Parts: sequence; structure tokens; C-alpha cells
Amino acid sequence: MGRSSKTQRSGGERVATPCPFAVDDRTIAGHAQDIRLRLYRPLIGLAVPALLYLHGGGFTSGSLEEAEEAASAIAAAVPALVVSVGYSLAPAHPFPTAAQDAYRAAVWTADAGRDLGIARGGLGVVGHDAGGHVATSLTFLARDLGGVTIAAQALLGPMLDPSLTRASRGSVGDARSMLFDPTMADCARCYRAYLPEAAQRLHPYAAPLESCRLGGLPPALIVTAQDDLLRIEAEHYAAGLIAAGVPTEVTRFPAISHDALPGHQPALQAVADFLRRRLPGARA
Repeated sequence: MGRSSKTQRSGGERVATPCPFAVDDRTIAGHAQDIRLRLYRPLIGLAVPALLYLHGGGFTSGSLEEAEEAASAIAAAVPALVVSVGYSLAPAHPFPTAAQDAYRAAVWTADAGRDLGIARGGLGVVGHDAGGHVATSLTFLARDLGGVTIAAQALLGPMLDPSLTRASRGSVGDARSMLFDPTMADCARCYRAYLPEAAQRLHPYAAPLESCRLGGLPPALIVTAQDDLLRIEAEHYAAGLIAAGVPTEVTRFPAISHDALPGHQPALQAVADFLRRRLPGARA
């Protein structure tokens, strides 16, 4: 199945036309069950960088279909081979299943690099909401276990703090601005499903804000929404990465909701720009 995007114009100026791409599904062995991958492959006849996209949904929902808009937009804009990962969901599959599924998808992508026309030098990872948490866990696993190199990470409104203590310290917008954003109760419910045992919420792969070992992680872009309850913990994590010597950028967008981030064109453009600068084989 092939797709393409039309040239857009802004202020009378021609902007780069996203490249056409093909879409196909694969199934691989996951941590607890087989998982689906959806590949968005640019049709440019050259080696391209590759990255994983991890959807949101609070660990308990979300799908490849819901990730379509963001994954395809990134594939066309970078351009890059984007592997959207249908990781296993809680509560049926709690921690560390989603993280291990992402790791297996990353290893599969790297191993299939020659057949898929992927540039050498490492993969990127992009995640929204719970997918941002899974992406973070993947960077820890890749650093500690090897088997695959993660060259860049972009996190959009990530869930990173199972204790929820950072969010409770912050000040965000009024109730109307957060109408479509997660509440503390929503986040607590999601973490209970994914981390049912209290001890799991202190594991460094599950609680990255508690980790004392952030060195050696890949360059990061943290994208947040101004009035998002999760903004405080995401920017706190960015500060921790910077302190550990990890090249880190933070971009905050006003007047949009947490759930709107993966469909917000300026946010996706920021992700694409970051990946073009950080992924091996990327082209302007």
C-alpha cells in the first residue's frame, strides 16, 4: 500500500514535500506473545534512518491504527523507516512486557537493516504518553544489554513518574484547559495496571526519574504541552539528562492538550527536525 503527501505552501513559499512511503505489517515474537509491527517505508531508493514509534494510551489502550497519523507523518517528514510497535497492554501484560516488546522490536529492526534499506549507526525512538515511558525503558535496556544502538529519543508528553509526586508539586492550567488531559486519578489507575507490585515502581526501568544512572543514554528531545499535568515530570527528566551529560532539548507548546501532542503539526515538525539532526543517514 503506497501513500504520499502533497506539497504545502506557507506565506507563498514552497516547503519541502514529504516523500511517498509504503505501509506493511509484520508479526514478531514478543516478550509474552506475538506482537504486530507496522512499517512505514519511504520510497526514495536510498538508505534511510530507522526509528520505532510507541503509541500512547496509558499502558492499557492504544493501537497501531491510533498511531497512524504520527507514525506516517514522521516517516514522510524525516524521511525515515518508522516501525510502529503494537506492544502488549496491561493489565493482562504488566511490566516489563511493553519495554521488552519494544526492545525485541528494536533488535528485529536492526537485524533486518540490510533488507529494509536502513542506514547504519543506530535507531531512533519516539513515544507519546505511556509510549514515552516505554521508549525511555528501551533506551535503558539498549544501553545495559546491548544488541541494538539507540541514537536518539523523542518523548512527547511522556509518563515517567509512577510516584506522581512531581506532578502534584507543579502548577498547571485551569480545569477547562485540562479537560482532555489526564488527571492524577487517571495516571494512578494506569500505573496500577502496568506496575501492580509496589516494588516495581522503584525499578530504574519503570521509574526513570529515580534512576541515578542516566549517563550514556541517547540525545533527547522532550516535547510538552504547557498545561499538561505530565509536563513537570517530563521537564524534570530533561533536567536529569542534562545533568548527566546527555544532549537534551526541551520544546513546550502552549494552548494544546496532552492528547493532541501526537497530532500537533508543530510538535511533529520539531520531532522530525530533531531526528534529521541526530539520526545516522538522515538527509536535509
